[in-house]
Amino acid sequence: MTPEEIAKLPYRQNVGVMLVNAAGEAFVGQRLDSEVAAWQMPQGGIDKGETPAAAALRELEEETGVSPDLVTLLAESKGWIAYDLPHDIVPKIWKGRFKGQEQKWFLYRFHGTDDQINIEVDHQEFSEWRWLPVDQLVANIVPFKREVYEQVVAEFTPFV
Repeated sequence: MTPEEIAKLPYRQNVGVMLVNAAGEAFVGQRLDSEVAAWQMPQGGIDKGETPAAAALRELEEETGVSPDLVTLLAESKGWIAYDLPHDIVPKIWKGRFKGQEQKWFLYRFHGTDDQINIEVDHQEFSEWRWLPVDQLVANIVPFKREVYEQVVAEFTPFV
């Protein structure tokens, strides 16, 4: 695909979740489909007829095993935050229909214990996970998502 063709594509609507523990650290997972460091917070698509808030809780449980009864909503991003995929990835993801994603982010406090987190789920996305201080998130995320993470961290830090 040419850069001009990619520029005309829409964004895919998506949700992201910043899950923080009692110490104020954020959950990050290493993407299973990446051979390089590709840490990220849980995220995923919004199903037809689903609200972003419902999608966030569903994605959180699907990717981490953390059920809604183990979290409390602390904040929601004011708006949608978009990012573009690197051009070489666009044709390989979502059948080349989107240039990137626009995400609604949710901040949840985790009230469970680490043994209640389970990344070995039906459609596993992470090979490993850890808690990361919020001020280290941006430096540990794949470069094309760093601007999104900067905005999310800036917006949610007062609530952490």
